[in-house]
Amino acid sequence: MAWITQPSSTEKIARRAEPYVTEAHKARWERDLIPKYATRHGSLMPILHEIQHEHRHIPHQAMLEIASFLKIMPADVLDTVSFYEEYTIEPVGKCVIGICQSLACEACNHTALVDHVRDKLDLEPHETSDDGLFTLLTLECLGSCDTAPVALLNDVLFENLTVERIDQLIERVRKGGDASIPHGRKMGPGVAGTEDIEK
Repeated sequence: MAWITQPSSTEKIARRAEPYVTEAHKARWERDLIPKYATRHGSLMPILHEIQHEHRHIPHQAMLEIASFLKIMPADVLDTVSFYEEYTIEPVGKCVIGICQSLACEACNHTALVDHVRDKLDLEPHETSDDGLFTLLTLECLGSCDTAPVALLNDVLFENLTVERIDQLIERVRKGGDASIPHGRKMGPGVAGTEDIEK
């Protein structure tokens, strides 16, 4: 058996003319984000969240630009992006459905939700639909074990989730709506704690 290797050391990274990390980003990060951390490296994860939120993934060019801005090695950025499940280097759908698969959600039959979404959207976990509307993820603990099963739809946590409720949310997105409008708790970068979203 022979190992087939990829020429990653000589691989060319696709670049666009417009940078992902703009001068406006840099000025705001220098003013609002960098002072919060003991080192510049400390602000890496919030910066990655922001770039991913803006572009629905973290392109390789953006990783190089972030490394340059933070004065760290590009490998440090890639290590972080590849280690944490919430980051992606591939574009995700307009609506990312992340179903919790921790112990509490498993005890509350999270597999019925995963199987239902898998069948309804013809997606396996970590796949995006051809129309670019949906990405299905299975996630580890979302910190809401007392309201299991739970799922994140984009940055909104939905608790005590049922197959019927997930169908309603999917249909809302298919009709051009935003899945975050129905009752849920907003989570994610830039959110202080959680806030209730009105029905």
